[in-house]
Amino acid sequence: MTKQQNPAVVDGLNVLLATSYALYLKTHNYHWNVTGPMFTTLHTLFETQYTELAIAVDEIAERIRSLGAFAPGSFTAFAKLSTVAEENGRPEAKDMIRVLTADQEAVSDAARQVIKAAEAAGDQATADLGTRRLDVHEKHAWMLRSHLE
Repeated sequence: MTKQQNPAVVDGLNVLLATSYALYLKTHNYHWNVTGPMFTTLHTLFETQYTELAIAVDEIAERIRSLGAFAPGSFTAFAKLSTVAEENGRPEAKDMIRVLTADQEAVSDAARQVIKAAEAAGDQATADLGTRRLDVHEKHAWMLRSHLE
């Protein structure tokens, strides 16, 4: 299967990769810069999440390569493709949680698009990757949301 044969699948994976990488960078930033009474809890939670994302972006990029396409790999490309906004400030801890919850949901949406395109193309391996990513990001969003209740 090549990009020419299945652009919707590769395009969806490109968005998933860029959005995941943007979330990785933001989560790592928040891990470094979180302050306040929830510091230890959030510092640890953010580390768990960005560590998982570091592995995920590699898996997504390798899937793109296995489909015969080249994975995007620059901040410029990621900025164009990502549905997660870059963080330039230093929000308060609760705002970090709110932002990351929304961003986890954005990655979930990107995973859903990959699943849809892959299923339409009969690409079970990519659909499985999308399903695994969806499961992880829905769980991470729930864990973050629980800190706001």
